[in-house]
Amino acid sequence: MNERQRARRPGGRSARVGAEVHQAVTDLISERGYGNFTVGEVAARAGVADSSIYRRWGSLANLLTDVALTRLNARSPMPDTGSLAGDLRTYAANVAREITGPDGLAVVRLAVALSSMGQQGVQARDDLLAERTRQLQSMLDRARERGEHAPDAFAVLDHIMAPMYIRVLLGIGPLTPEYVDGLVDRLL
Repeated sequence: MNERQRARRPGGRSARVGAEVHQAVTDLISERGYGNFTVGEVAARAGVADSSIYRRWGSLANLLTDVALTRLNARSPMPDTGSLAGDLRTYAANVAREITGPDGLAVVRLAVALSSMGQQGVQARDDLLAERTRQLQSMLDRARERGEHAPDAFAVLDHIMAPMYIRVLLGIGPLTPEYVDGLVDRLL
């Protein structure tokens, strides 16, 4: 087995290091806020060399982008309950649980902060939005194929996702199941 094959082995050292580095970034954002730590501090927290981070991600901005994309997208699988209302309720409940979980606020703050990182940050924000929209679009397309009337992806972002993110960012009220279901009901 050559080096290239070894590096791609899922669940191997590379995956473990990636997970440890991602967790270190999330922890540092939770503790200090965005922009208040270095690659060296991430490396020390994760127990890896700075050079490992630079070799894999190239820069702190690339690392932060990867953390945001991975955390925000991988945790919210698109449900398939058989109805748009069920899919939206399940998806919204999953997102609410994630963004109010132990690392949720840090990851949301990271996603917001990326927009202020110049062109690279704007590109990261656009990538996050494009991926979230792609995910939502697949759910909405399924609903249309079943003959249901489905809003566009931006309506879901505007009427379901945005209110939840704003509440979490500003610390105003819990995201109760009743509140989240109400967002879905108002959209539909």
